[in-house]
Amino acid sequence: MFELFRTWKDRHFSDPQRVILGVMLLAGAGLIYFLGSLLAPVLISIIIAYLLDGMVSLFQRSRLPRLAAVSIVFTVFMVAMVVMTLWLIPLTVKQISQLVQQLPGMLTTIQYRLLELPTNYPELISENQIREIIAFLNTGISTLGKRVLTLSLASVMGLIHLVVYLVLVPFMVFFLLKDKEMILDWGRRFLPDNMDLTESVWQEANVQVTNYIRGKGWELLIIWGVSYAVFRAMGLQFSLLISLFVGLSVIIPYIGVTVMGFVMALVAFIQWGWSSQFASAMVAYMVIQILDGNLLAPLLLSGVVNLHPVAIVVAVLLFGGLWGLWGLFFAIPLATLVNAVIKAWFMRVEQRSETPS
Repeated sequence: MFELFRTWKDRHFSDPQRVILGVMLLAGAGLIYFLGSLLAPVLISIIIAYLLDGMVSLFQRSRLPRLAAVSIVFTVFMVAMVVMTLWLIPLTVKQISQLVQQLPGMLTTIQYRLLELPTNYPELISENQIREIIAFLNTGISTLGKRVLTLSLASVMGLIHLVVYLVLVPFMVFFLLKDKEMILDWGRRFLPDNMDLTESVWQEANVQVTNYIRGKGWELLIIWGVSYAVFRAMGLQFSLLISLFVGLSVIIPYIGVTVMGFVMALVAFIQWGWSSQFASAMVAYMVIQILDGNLLAPLLLSGVVNLHPVAIVVAVLLFGGLWGLWGLFFAIPLATLVNAVIKAWFMRVEQRSETPS
């Protein structure tokens, strides 16, 4: 047993390059896991600066000085933030508050719609089954009401945190973009000189993640816009809020689409019941998802993130369990990084095995 363990250790950890890569990955994961809540503004600023740096590089390739490129990109970013803060967020919050206020009436409507089922379809469902479903929904709504009350009591602290983020994050984003090379040079002082394996992993993951985020960003905006136009034309309640979450659902493959399908069905059922309008809304949602999965996503994400569907679902569950909502959003980029590490790690092992001693 000890001989097998020693052979395995010598095979995988005798190379200093792999040891360096492993230590850096563990240090990064530990830093995020244990200090993520404290460093949240810094981490968010780094992510935003990373996303905006591609646009800065595009301007620089047009022979524009970096400071000018950063100024243009940062101005566009701030305009987008102002639009979100003054228009999109208030409108979304308004629809959320309307939804919360209408929950009791929605519950009554659901009960009424459900009680019609045994009369219309007695061979499929009984009245006792419907009453059990209604009791379950009452319990769920009661729990949700308590959580909403808890959130409202914590809203003052949430507002303070929001103000801090709105001030700190743009400030740090600007200087992360402006002084990128200086910050990277400072960080390299603490790293070993020879990091070929780590650099190759970063280069591969960087290309994949950048293309994925760019493609997903366009996919989110297109699905959001198309969904809003379709739902608004159909007269669906809370069309902006629902279309926003339909767009966000593309970030969480398979799971997001499934969950939003149930939400869409519930809202349409409350509004229209078992009717042709309900069927039309569900058909429209399925058509949007089919076009997204078979046309839009392959077009925008061709050759990007070549992961098996099982690996994607495992990544969503794992990183979502570790880091909550942020883990769900960044599950695929993190899975891409893990995939790049595994490929580089075992390729290095094979190369050393083939090298004559």
